[in-house]
Amino acid sequence: MNPYTFTKKPATVEAWQWNFSTDQLEPPTWMTDALNKWPEVGGAAFWPNGKLGVNQSTPERVWWNRPHIEIQTLEGVMRAVPGDWIIRGVAHEIYPCKPAIFATTYEKAAS
Repeated sequence: MNPYTFTKKPATVEAWQWNFSTDQLEPPTWMTDALNKWPEVGGAAFWPNGKLGVNQSTPERVWWNRPHIEIQTLEGVMRAVPGDWIIRGVAHEIYPCKPAIFATTYEKAAS
């Protein structure tokens, strides 16, 4: 057995796909709660029209010129764009996930 090989434990998480459309499902309470907190204290911020930001790798200013949600995570601020999944993990942390990764990693849980 390779001592560097691990299998991810099965865990059920909650997730919501953000589509930025009027006909999508209401966000779950945990997402609404995060949007009502400042990102600096573990919340999230919604930018419907984008915003001016600073690229962390260069001193240049860049535009996030499309709607996005900024989520404070242990790894720093992560951005979700329409189509991304927002996941609430086993420790109730929230983080975005790209659709292709979500489809590879998760399947619908039995009700």
